[in-house]
Amino acid sequence: MAAKLFSPLRLRGLELKNRIVVSPMCEYSSQDGFANDWHLVHLGSRAVGGAGLIIFEATAVSPEGRITPDDLGIWKDEHIEMLKRITSFIESQGSVAGVQLAHAGRKASTSSPWKGGVKVPEDQGGWQTVAPSALPFSDAYPMPVALDEAGIQKVLDDFRAATKRCLQAGFKVIEIHAAHGYLLHEFFSPLSNQRTDQYGGSFENRIRLLLEVVAAVREIWPTDHPLFVRISATDWTEGGWSIEDSVALANVLKTKDVDLIDASTGGNVPNARIPVGPGYQVEFAARIRQETGIPTGAVGIITDAQQAETILENNQADLIIMAREFLRDPYFPLHAAQELGADVPWPVQYERAKRHK
Repeated sequence: MAAKLFSPLRLRGLELKNRIVVSPMCEYSSQDGFANDWHLVHLGSRAVGGAGLIIFEATAVSPEGRITPDDLGIWKDEHIEMLKRITSFIESQGSVAGVQLAHAGRKASTSSPWKGGVKVPEDQGGWQTVAPSALPFSDAYPMPVALDEAGIQKVLDDFRAATKRCLQAGFKVIEIHAAHGYLLHEFFSPLSNQRTDQYGGSFENRIRLLLEVVAAVREIWPTDHPLFVRISATDWTEGGWSIEDSVALANVLKTKDVDLIDASTGGNVPNARIPVGPGYQVEFAARIRQETGIPTGAVGIITDAQQAETILENNQADLIIMAREFLRDPYFPLHAAQELGADVPWPVQYERAKRHK
């Protein structure tokens, strides 16, 4: 039987050549939001390595939406040229270029991990952060201001403008980042949203901003281009966002022209107890898929070909979205194909190495 990991997947007008996805991974290697040669080589090598879909890292829709001053951005037209160069190369290798549109909310204005990961004061290049409510992520993070009506409208306008630039830059998939304690996830969770207006309180109110962002993106994004949403399926904390909430949200998103749920977890509470281990988040993708029928992507310490193949064979997900393993091995798909006995084309420049003998 042919390996399911190397079977194509059609989403709207797009066909992915296999089920292997490079997960968005922050590189913290930009200046003023610009992509550069690091991104070209980092992402381009994964296309050479055979991934079906390569999703660019969390790409800020506004300067204040960055996690750090070193984040990738798409808030001005000048960003497009280099992004287009990278997407063109990815496409030339038979892969698809996607992008994760992001706003960091209250977890913004911090330094990159290897610079300490601490809050950056405004007088040192930081900025005022925003959130659903004036509640910091932790004492080590900046104090956000609660978004008012004009602030919410700006978020929507920023996502809409970013989507236009995504088209010009050659992206074929957009993933809206609504996970990991960033702005849209902050609205979902009662642990971070204490609003009393139409964006707080009830489940319907707390998901309202995401639905408005989805609608704003879909105003621009072509009907034959897939739209993903990444969520944290649970806060891993009592009283927070839950898998039951995630199933309910997925049922709504399915009716709003969203094509796939990228099911991660956590990130909204600093001291959540998370049982990290191989495939520890797969069950959430499986449950959302089973209970709603919407396609899902599985993430979370998926590190070998047989593990990925088993997830697909068990109908727990439709895509395998990998991060750290791709940092260790940019050519994971080519090696996985050999392991699973799938005959996939290699770049012609590398054909001489396809066989070990």
